Amino acid sequence: MTPAIEIKQMHKRFGAVTALEGIDLEINPGEFFALLGPNGAGKTTLIHILAGLTLASSGSARVMGYDVVTGYREARRLLGVVPQELVFDPFFTVRETLVIQSGYYGLRNNDSWIDEIIHHLDLADKANTNMRALSGGMKRRVLVAQALVHKPPVIVLDEPTAGVDVELRQALWRFVKQLNRDGHTIVLTTHYLDEAEALCNRVAMLKQGKVVALDSTQNLINSISGASVRLRLSPDTLPAALQPLLSSHDEGYYVLTVKEYSEIEDVLAALRGAQVQVLEMQLLQPDLEEVFVKIMGSTESQEAA
Repeated sequence: MTPAIEIKQMHKRFGAVTALEGIDLEINPGEFFALLGPNGAGKTTLIHILAGLTLASSGSARVMGYDVVTGYREARRLLGVVPQELVFDPFFTVRETLVIQSGYYGLRNNDSWIDEIIHHLDLADKANTNMRALSGGMKRRVLVAQALVHKPPVIVLDEPTAGVDVELRQALWRFVKQLNRDGHTIVLTTHYLDEAEALCNRVAMLKQGKVVALDSTQNLINSISGASVRLRLSPDTLPAALQPLLSSHDEGYYVLTVKEYSEIEDVLAALRGAQVQVLEMQLLQPDLEEVFVKIMGSTESQEAA
């Protein structure tokens, strides 16, 4: 099976600065894939190379089997990119912008698909509005529409929900999830790790131009052992027997860390034995944000050593 995206030994240097250092990455057709990392990790540089906006210093990148340099025409047609930056032409309406974008790919009579995109992204009442009159959130919707106008099998979303309202976020994810169900490969970069956890099957984490973690979302979360229990007690006192489990105490809440879920019953038994009543209890399970913080912190420790 031909990978949707295949990157081999990708290096990119800007003068003395190394943005990418030996990236190897393969994304399968139909995946919903997250590319995560702190600012400056190299995510956008990697996307720019895939889109042909930047040339790699060395290494190769392919989209559906087509090299982004030697087979750039085919690679461009197979890829749709939603950039971080709000880039738009102020002289055209929303619909005109999408018709012109279709023309770039040689598409005629694309009105029905344009209408469908406009509908799903809640742009119908703005279809004949000039781009410069739109709010920032509406402009971002149009960027998404432009990336989808030629029905690319591979779609890259670079921080698509940064600074947008909840309504747009929900509408966008409904549409994108449907595209993924229809067979499109989705690659997402985001700082909203709850989005990546809810949407993506697999995750790559980048730091300083290197892949420092690559696995299924669930396997990464499972790498964090145990769980935490958040308690509000009456009286507001934690029995001495439970003090070794205490990880934090703030605003009347105790957070206890347990290695196994079976230990929660031991916690409750200790509280009953000390005649301490549980007023509130919440189970805090590991999530992708906790994994991200742990991995980024562990790589810093290794570099310092």
